[in-house]
Amino acid sequence: KPSAEAYVSEIAFLQAEIRHARRNLPAWAKPGKRKVPWIAMPGTGWVQPEPFGVCLILGPWNYPVQLLLSPLVACLAAGNCAILKPSEHAPATAAVLAEMVSDSFSPDAVCLVQGARETAESLLELRFDKIFFTGSTAVGKRVMAAAANHLTPVSLELGGKSPCIVTEHASLDVAVRRIVWGKFLNAGQTCVAPDFVCVHKSIHQTFLDKCRKELIGFYGENPRSSPDYARIVNDDHFARLEKLMRGETIVVGGEMDRDERYFAPAILTNVNWDRPVMGEEIFGPILPVLSYDKLDDVVKRLCDHDTPLALYVFSDDRVEQETLVRDVRSGGVCINDTVTHILCHELPFGGLGSSGLGRYRGKAGFDAFSHDRSVLRRSTRFDPGMRYPPYKTPLATLRTAMRF
Repeated sequence: KPSAEAYVSEIAFLQAEIRHARRNLPAWAKPGKRKVPWIAMPGTGWVQPEPFGVCLILGPWNYPVQLLLSPLVACLAAGNCAILKPSEHAPATAAVLAEMVSDSFSPDAVCLVQGARETAESLLELRFDKIFFTGSTAVGKRVMAAAANHLTPVSLELGGKSPCIVTEHASLDVAVRRIVWGKFLNAGQTCVAPDFVCVHKSIHQTFLDKCRKELIGFYGENPRSSPDYARIVNDDHFARLEKLMRGETIVVGGEMDRDERYFAPAILTNVNWDRPVMGEEIFGPILPVLSYDKLDDVVKRLCDHDTPLALYVFSDDRVEQETLVRDVRSGGVCINDTVTHILCHELPFGGLGSSGLGRYRGKAGFDAFSHDRSVLRRSTRFDPGMRYPPYKTPLATLRTAMRF
């Protein structure tokens, strides 16, 4: 991973999350007053956030610092203890994190467990008060099934094929630049990366030409020699991406070196909706570009697929923006940009359906790791008898009273 990307997407991101939580924690943790009905008067109602207890946080390999420790910030802010399980596919980072956790926390508060899939499965057999998982939809289903054995609440941050729609009313130069950046950040190994692009047919070829130009501007004629282009995480993932490319029309890029796990940014065209590359989340530096005639046709196609983690809309037409936000379901939406919506502390982040369950970041993260406990306190100085048997109040009077 390039050093600049590693710092911004991992370290700086996490530091900003910590600062935001420390600034706002007193307000988040403050009990909130609630109104009570007349039948409970004189009385006072409030909701007080309380910790769940011991939480299990399972992190992925693509952003192994941010996506393990950002949930931990929210977990600790809410007053919980935590067991962390980093991905075995980023072993060097896991080793560093283990040392940091050991040096920074009492093992009664936070501990980190390293290991492969069997370790995660063993942890999931235990009873936790909350489980937070970031990873694939397939593994998310297994996590949820394991949690069901103990009725443990879960937050699932998954993925999916996040679509990007570029209409003829888009500012094309800016759109291409932001799409290419968001797609090939971390060599496409980002859960909110644009998975594919639907471009209006009138600008389809221009879009492809501009993509080629931006790729050269970002990474040079040979991305292999660029210090700003990442590599694929492991051989299995490389082989999966290589298989997705078979039989596709490559407009630019696509060169591969298995020994180096180098996979050049690839732009595909003439892609059909039923192709393998359109059947699963790509999670790599492959960008299929599809052409469309009517926006309604794109909406219908997207509605037939699983709900994605993100929807990207590039258009300067407010009607088109509102139509797509209204008609296409997704975990979140970003208009005229990609990825940056996850940087906003005040915007809860999470998926819907197959792309996830629950929200976090900022106060949403505090809420995800808190139990909102409702409390009603009544006075004993006044105790009207109408609520107790024998019931003497006429039914008509009760009906009128209960309306209020």
